Amino acid sequence: MGDAVYEILARREVCRSGKLTAGELHRQTIRYVSAPAQARAAEKIRPHLTGEEDAVYRRGRNAHSHAAPRAATEAEYHAASGLEALFGWLYLRGQNGRIEELFAIILEENDASGRHTADGAAP
Repeated sequence: MGDAVYEILARREVCRSGKLTAGELHRQTIRYVSAPAQARAAEKIRPHLTGEEDAVYRRGRNAHSHAAPRAATEAEYHAASGLEALFGWLYLRGQNGRIEELFAIILEENDASGRHTADGAAP
């Protein structure tokens, strides 16, 4: 659930940058939803989480996974899983405002043009 919620937020952000082909939309979205990008996003929001939210993040991060990471370290993969667990948990609790707050924190670091990608690279 959380992966879908996070991807919708990422696609919405990418679409705000203007007209894109389907392929370019996909490439730009990957810059937000890849495991390394999600791991960096998780580190940005961790200081802003409530105790309960952090517990959900840690449970998701520490859950045993049978999938082997491909383009990420195992630590990045687990951090990304924690982020997705948190966003899914918030969504299921109807806390859409909190989801938006946390995603805004993820987007706070902008490049000189005022645009951002979660991987830190210019769009």
